[in-house]
Formats: sequence, structure tokens, C-alpha cells
Amino acid sequence: MRALSVFVAALLLVSPVVAGIGPAGATADARSASSVPDPVSQPSVSDPVPSAIGSVGPGTGPASTHGENFTLRVLSTPPGVEPRLSSHRRGVNLGTSLGLAVGDSDAALRTEAAIRRIESAETNAERQRRILAAINQVEQDEVSLDSRQTAVINAHASGELTDRELLDELVRIAAIAREYDGRLETLAELAEETDGFSTPDRVSTLQVQLLVYEGPVREIALETVRGERMGTEIHVQSSPNSLVLATIVDGQYVRESLRRDRWDRGADDLGSEAAINATIEAYPETANLTAPDALGAGTVQRITVDHDFGTLRTFVSGGTERVFLEHQRVALSTFPDANSVSTSEDGFNVTVNRTYPGGPVTVTVLDSATGDPLEGITVTKSAGGTPSETIGTTDENGVVRTLSPADPYRITVVDEPRVAVIDDIDPIATPRVTTDIGDESGTDGGG
Repeated sequence: MRALSVFVAALLLVSPVVAGIGPAGATADARSASSVPDPVSQPSVSDPVPSAIGSVGPGTGPASTHGENFTLRVLSTPPGVEPRLSSHRRGVNLGTSLGLAVGDSDAALRTEAAIRRIESAETNAERQRRILAAINQVEQDEVSLDSRQTAVINAHASGELTDRELLDELVRIAAIAREYDGRLETLAELAEETDGFSTPDRVSTLQVQLLVYEGPVREIALETVRGERMGTEIHVQSSPNSLVLATIVDGQYVRESLRRDRWDRGADDLGSEAAINATIEAYPETANLTAPDALGAGTVQRITVDHDFGTLRTFVSGGTERVFLEHQRVALSTFPDANSVSTSEDGFNVTVNRTYPGGPVTVTVLDSATGDPLEGITVTKSAGGTPSETIGTTDENGVVRTLSPADPYRITVVDEPRVAVIDDIDPIATPRVTTDIGDESGTDGGG
């Protein structure tokens, strides 16, 4: 994306360090938002972070045992709106994989046809005209891509699409966006090679907007379908014009959240400083973590904050000056370990570190006599009256991880004939971005 303007700016505000992460899978296909309590209170951007945040009961904010309390907030579906929540087990699917391959080939052929048409122009003026026409086509196609993505999210929220159908379509949209970006890259090169012509500024704007249709969880879903990684549990949460996807892979909690209602596509251009300030306002804990990278053009700015816990990436819209898209990667080794419940039963010491719906739950199993971690112990999960499902076996540290349901759930540890159970485990409140706190209207007034 060489056509994009890259800005590097230091964060100017100073806030106490706070951190944590957002929602993940429930086991039923649809659940009421009333089962997901909002935080009772959260510090504002200017408020100092309390020395202890919340307790282990439901409806309280997360705490940490990592020296300093921190809560890395998350963008989620709007408060006051009932989302559709579910947990999807993603696996290899030959039909979907072949369908994606065909779609990729079709898009590549259209790009090749556009290039041949430009290169066959007999005059310099005609070459310029054809380059502009090809850019215009991508611009129109991007508008259609936005409508397509919004429609599929809304169809899932209303129950018209299954989780698999939603994810398959989102992966297709991401693949098309990547092809459009590659086409723009080639068009920019052809423009630079054309006498008296240069790359139009709107190419940069388009390239940033095309990034909106990609995401880290979608990439993992694609790799799983193609057989490049093992089956993966994906948390899916949707409501009209909003979507949350989350999963656990390679020792990381990975999350992407879209709030289409916050994206004002017809707004004036947005500067990098305003976008950085909007990110700080939404995530005040980022101010002391690192200097962000700002990349953007036109009405969208992408802000990236690489920090000790992982990476936060936000997309900020002109007009609303709000974060409308969030990508997060957080190392599970640094994820807050507070809000735990435990039991000692049948030779097991079992601890469950709770998070908010869709967040990563850590289950630790120790020998109650020696305190040593127990490897190879089967752990199951059940929520909302559904049958127990195996989430895995403990590793050498006695640990296995899963995604938190939205409803109270049960964790069972089994090593026949020994069994230990922790029942009625409540998820904690989602640590919403500050621009969502106190907004119960279901909209954020923008975009």
C-alpha cells in the first residue's frame, strides 16, 4: 500500500495504565442482552484508576493481579440493544474453500482484464482515461462491498443466517477487498508510468477503506476452512449494523469488532491527530503504553498501538470522530487473571479465571495434595442448559482455555473416576470503551 500516507505521532495525554479484553462465545444461538450486565461504573478519561476494580461478583469491572490494575477496553455491540450471541466451531470445509478459490480467481481475472485494457490504449490521453475509469470502478465496487457486509451482518442478527454462513460471506468479502487493494496498487504503478499523470489522491482513501473489510478473526476462519490450522471456536455476536468476532489461537486472544453506525462515509477528511485523540478517549489506558502509528487518508484513519500485552488497532471515522472498527491481539500470558472462582474436590484444585462474554477463560487444574499442575486432564463446559462439550485437556502447566459464554456456565474436570465441578459461573461485565459508557439508547449518535 505504498500510496498511503503514513504518520507516526506520539500520544500526548497521560493516563494511568489499565488493561483487559472483550466478548467471546456463548453456547446458544441467541441470548438476551439482559444476561450480560454492563459495568456499574467505569473511570472516565480524566479519572484516576481505582486501586482495585470490582470484585468477583457479576456486573463488576475486571481486576488484575499483574502489579498494576489494568483494563484494556473493547468495542462491542451497542449497549441497550439485544445482540445475537453464539459460539461456532470452525473446521475444514472443502466446499467453502473451493468457493473462495473460484471467487479469488474471478476477481484476479477482472484485475488482469483492466490492466490489459489500460496497456492497450493507443494514446497517452486514452491511457489516462482508462486508468481513471478503472479507479472509478473500484470506488463503486467498494460502496457495494459496504452494503454487502452490512446486509450480511444484519441478516445474521435477525436469525436469517447461520454462524457458518456469516463467516463464509465475511471471508469472501475480505478476499474481494484484498483483490481490490491489489488492483489499486497496480493502477497506481501504471499511473506513475504514464507521462504527465500521477496517482489520484482518492486511491489512498480507497485503500484505507478497503482495510475495513479485513480482520484477524476472518483470517483465522479462512485458514481453518482451508485446513491450514485445526478447528477453532469462534465467538459471534451481532446486532443491527454491529458485529463482534473473537477466538483463541497460538497463545493469543484475537478479537475484531465493527460498529457500522459509527462510520460516517460522507464526512470530511479526518486528521491523524484527531484520530489519535479519539482512540485515547475511547481507550484511556493506551496513553502510557506506546506511541501509536497513524495511517490514513480521507475520512478514515487507522491507529495501531503495539504494547506489552499485544496490539490494539482502531479505525476512526471522520464526522463522528469515533472508533468504528477494532482489532485486538492479546497474549494470554499477560491477560488479567483476577475474577477467579475455585474448588477443591476429589484430589483436584480447580481455578477458573472468568472474563466477559466472549473473552478468554483460563482453567487451571492442580493436584490438591502436592500443588503440582496436572497434565492431560479433560475439561468440559456447559452453559444455558446445553450438554457438556469438551474444551480440551490440560497442558504441562495444568491449563486449558476456552471462550466465556454469556450465560452462567459450568466447568467440569474429569479424570475417571475423579470429577470436580464448578457450577453457576457468571461472566463479568464487558469493559466497554468509554464512549459507550452511560449510553443505553442503543445508538451512539454517529455515522
